[in-house]
Amino acid sequence: MRFVYTLILLCFFNLGWTQEKVQVTTKDSIIDGKSNVSGKIIPAEQDTLDIKNLKDHPKAAELDQKWLEELYSNSLYDTIYKTVTELTYEPVDYPELSTDTLKARLERLNARTPFNVEYNPSLESVIKRYLKHRRTSLERLMGLSHFYFPMFEAEFDNYNIPLEMKYLSIVESALKPKARSRVGATGLWQFMFGTGKEYGLDVSSYVDERSDPISSTSAAAKYLSRLYGIFGDWDLALAAYNSGPGNVNKAIRRSGGYKNYWNIRPNLPRETAGYVPAFLATMYIFEYAEEHGFKPERPPFQLIQTDTVHVKQMITLDQVSETTGVKIEELQFLNPSYKLDIIPKIEGKTYVLRLPREAIGVFTSNEEKIYAFAKAEFDKREKPLPQLFNADTKIRYRVKNGDYLGKIARRYGVRVSQIKRWNGLRNNNLRIGQRLTIYPRKPVVDSKPKAPKTTVNTKGKKTYIVQSGDTLWSISQKFSGVSVQNLKDWNDISGSKLKIGTTLIVSE
Repeated sequence: MRFVYTLILLCFFNLGWTQEKVQVTTKDSIIDGKSNVSGKIIPAEQDTLDIKNLKDHPKAAELDQKWLEELYSNSLYDTIYKTVTELTYEPVDYPELSTDTLKARLERLNARTPFNVEYNPSLESVIKRYLKHRRTSLERLMGLSHFYFPMFEAEFDNYNIPLEMKYLSIVESALKPKARSRVGATGLWQFMFGTGKEYGLDVSSYVDERSDPISSTSAAAKYLSRLYGIFGDWDLALAAYNSGPGNVNKAIRRSGGYKNYWNIRPNLPRETAGYVPAFLATMYIFEYAEEHGFKPERPPFQLIQTDTVHVKQMITLDQVSETTGVKIEELQFLNPSYKLDIIPKIEGKTYVLRLPREAIGVFTSNEEKIYAFAKAEFDKREKPLPQLFNADTKIRYRVKNGDYLGKIARRYGVRVSQIKRWNGLRNNNLRIGQRLTIYPRKPVVDSKPKAPKTTVNTKGKKTYIVQSGDTLWSISQKFSGVSVQNLKDWNDISGSKLKIGTTLIVSE
C-alpha cells in the first residue's frame, strides 16, 4: 500500500514539473529545420478569432468534381441554343418509339396540361431527334432538375402558372443560372437588362438577380402571367416570351387571323418557330423519362437539404468557405447571383446566403466570430480600386511561398480543375517559382501599380518622328551635334528600344 502511495506522489510531482517546464527549449533545439542557438522561448501565437476550430461540414469533402464541372459548363447551354435556332423537321429513324405509341402518350399528356401537345409530324421529328442525339445531355439536365424544379414549382404555384412551365428553363438556359446569350439575356429565364429591371430584378456591380433562381423565377412568372392575359393561350404566351408580343401579333395577322401556334409558326422568327416544339419535346421526354430508360445522375444535395440566412454585413464566399468548411464551388453554385463572389450590405436591401443545411447551424452559432473574421480580412485589403482583367486575357502567374491551387483559383475567379487543365497538371502539387497560365474571370488587385507615364513637352523644340528601322544612333547621326545620350536625356528614355511613330525632341 505504501508503495502505491509513493508512486501516486511521484506522478503528481512529475506532472507539475512537466507543466512548469513545457515552454523551456534546449540550447540545441531544432525549429523549422533551423538550430535555435539562442535558446529563447517561442510562445505559440493565439488565434483571437479561433476561426479554425469551427465544426467542419462533413459532406462538403464528398462533392463530386465531375458534377461541379457540369454545373459551370457552357457546353450544354450552347448546344441547346443552337438546337433551337437550327431546328429541322425532317423524319428521324428511331424505331424504339413508334408513331402510334407517341400519339397515345401525347394524347394522355394533352389531357392533363393546358398546353397544346397534340400529335403532328413536326413535333414527332423533334422528340425523336432529342431521344436519338441528346440522351446524355438530357440525363444531366434531369439530374440538375432535382435541385431547381422544386423552386420553380413553388413560384409558379404562387402566380397560378402551369407547373409544366418549369420545362421552359431547359430550353432557355439549360438550367445554367449564369447563362448569357449573344444579345445579353442572362440567367435561368434569360432576362434582358431592361426587362429584368421592369420586373424587380436587381442588377448592380455586385449582384445580378437575373441569376438568382427564386427571384428570376418570380419575375418570369409575372411576365408569363401578363402574356397569358394578352393572348389567352399558353402556347402563344410561350412564343411571346421568346420573341415579344409584337412578333406574335404580326404572325397572327400574316396567317390570316389564326391563333393556334402551329398555324402561325411559319410566320414567326426562325428561333421562335423552333422554341415551342423544343419546349413540348422536352416536356414529353421528362414526363416519360422512365419509359425511355433515362437514368439521371442526382445532385449531391437536394433543395430541401439547403437553407438561407440573412447576411448582416459584407462578406465574401471565400470567407464563408474558410469559416464553415463548405467548398467554394458549392457556395458559388448555391449563390449564383453574386457576381464577384461578394455579398454586399446595402441600406434598405436584404441579401441572403444559401448554405447546405448542416452548415447553417455552424454559421448562425458563430456569426459574431465569422463577421469579425470577415471585417479583419477586409481591413487588410489595399484601398486602391481593383484593376479589371479582360476575361479573355491570358496571364502568367508565378507561384509564391504559401500558394496552393485553391487560393490561386479564388484570386482569379476560376476553378482548380481549370488551372490544372490549362497547365497540364495531374495533381495539386505546386513548387515555388513555377509559372502557371491563367485566364482570369474576376477583378483582382494589381499589387504592382503602374508607374505614371512621363509626358515630354515638345513645344517650341525641333522634333523627329521615329520611322521603321530607326535607332537612337542612326537618328543622332541625322542631326549635327546631337548624341545618343542627348536623345535619351531630352526624351526621358532609359533603354534603347524605340516605337515607330514616337515623336522625339532632337534639339535643346
